Amino acid sequence: MTTFTETDERIELRRQVSKLAKGYGRAWFTERARAGEKTTDLWMEIAKAGYLGVNIPEEYGGGGGGIGDVAAVCEELAAQGCPLLMMVVSPAICGTVIARYGTEVQKQKWLPGICDGTGTMAFAITEPDAGTNSHNITTTARRDGDEWVLKGQKIYISGVDEATNVLVVARVQDAPDSSGGAGKLKPCLFVVPTDSAGFEFTAIPMEIVSPESQFQVFIDDVRLPADAIVGDEDGGLVQLFAGLNPERIMAASFSTGLARHALEKASAYAQERTVFKAPIGSHQAIAHPLAMAHIENELARLMTQKASALVDAGDDMAAGEAANMAKYAAAEAAVHAVDAAVQTHGGNGITQEYGMAGMLVAARAGRIAPVSREMILNFVAMHSLGLPKSY
Repeated sequence: MTTFTETDERIELRRQVSKLAKGYGRAWFTERARAGEKTTDLWMEIAKAGYLGVNIPEEYGGGGGGIGDVAAVCEELAAQGCPLLMMVVSPAICGTVIARYGTEVQKQKWLPGICDGTGTMAFAITEPDAGTNSHNITTTARRDGDEWVLKGQKIYISGVDEATNVLVVARVQDAPDSSGGAGKLKPCLFVVPTDSAGFEFTAIPMEIVSPESQFQVFIDDVRLPADAIVGDEDGGLVQLFAGLNPERIMAASFSTGLARHALEKASAYAQERTVFKAPIGSHQAIAHPLAMAHIENELARLMTQKASALVDAGDDMAAGEAANMAKYAAAEAAVHAVDAAVQTHGGNGITQEYGMAGMLVAARAGRIAPVSREMILNFVAMHSLGLPKSY
């Protein structure tokens, strides 16, 4: 007989992160968000404890762990009511791409700051007219002597105001083909300092209660040195997806942590609240939706751990399938869990005092970002089931 469990080190990591985040809590988090303030105190304490760069190699200031470790950190933060969106972006996406494809000089330059919180890095791929279709990206990079010149726009870019650099996906003109025609535009990754001349950003008003803002980014002939490009210029989508699989895994952990927080609050309330002769949690109309949400969330957590293990094993193709499935399952579980939690609280569920309703938009966002559930279903239908491509 075999059983599944995480390593003792991972379990202890979860315990310590949970303990740290509990000292802040949901009330502190929402207070900061509603006041337009940042959660810098928590971010820097996570960094000081070594949890922020737990997936980065030790020689660059990290913990030497894998995506499963940083996903555990992300989940435990969310489970204590303090989901930090930049955990998805800075260490998981940008840190992974640079650690895997960056030059030694680039790793020394950017990874330590990602680990200690002083060099947070944002990620910019989505565009106003491209959305999920990354093949339609119009942000371009052209060579001008020893420099690169970037031009284009990005939208829904998280935490640009907190970042010192942004990892931007742009397209570079390939060499002319044999017939003399223009070469194809290929995706490449560039690190752009947020204080660069020509780099501007504007906040997008959002309904979600979060200390991290979303931005529209304008890149107007931003000049970068030759070594701003990360990885092989001809690496293409392989390098890009090295960051997108971890992104989906982290989004899943964000959702499963949020679901755990909602279920914990709802279960406690259902044991205390008495309307007739017994606590409302004794009624199946209350208990069953919470139990169903818990089951869904545990299944999503298992799929997330499988996806993490595949990424850490270097099996990118299998990891792509598992990461998409994990993100889908986790988002659905979070939506169901938060909805059930709000309903359990009744009228109290939509008051600021109990802090439940604010999670509705956050949970719902998991179905949309970083990739919609519809595109995940397209991916699974085509790649897992062998059905014809629908888009």
